[in-house]
Amino acid sequence: MTAILWACAIALIAIGVAGTFLPVLPGAILVFAGIALAAWIDGFARIPGWLLLPLGALAVTTWIVDYVAAAIGAKRAGASTQAIIGAAVGTLAGIFSGLWGLLFMPLVGATIGEYIAQRDARRAGKVGLATWIGMLLGTAVKVAIVFVMVGIFVFSLVV
Repeated sequence: MTAILWACAIALIAIGVAGTFLPVLPGAILVFAGIALAAWIDGFARIPGWLLLPLGALAVTTWIVDYVAAAIGAKRAGASTQAIIGAAVGTLAGIFSGLWGLLFMPLVGATIGEYIAQRDARRAGKVGLATWIGMLLGTAVKVAIVFVMVGIFVFSLVV
């Protein structure tokens, strides 16, 4: 039974790391769930309960970064609601079209959304690019935080 629980913990962490790149999955939350499960399995011997508090705070931070980063990029460029909706739709479409789609469909979606709202191609391009850069920076921050979480987990198990 313990082996099955450890397999579940590792699977949660692996799916969480993948979810850091895929906006459909709550990456850091799954990583945290896997770490919490591993701590519980081990009786909190190698991963103490107090360590789960900062790891939980890091997981919540990634959730906040996810929403704030794209919004900041969009707001700085003066994006319309349609641009933000377009970026979200582009992100969802990108999931089903491979790595390049995942990288560039939010840009295309935000640009199209802004063009529909304002009918100004130059402004639409500027807003699309700003929204896209915000999303990329947010993803980079989330990836960094998740790798810190995984690193703390591995360090706790090894040392």
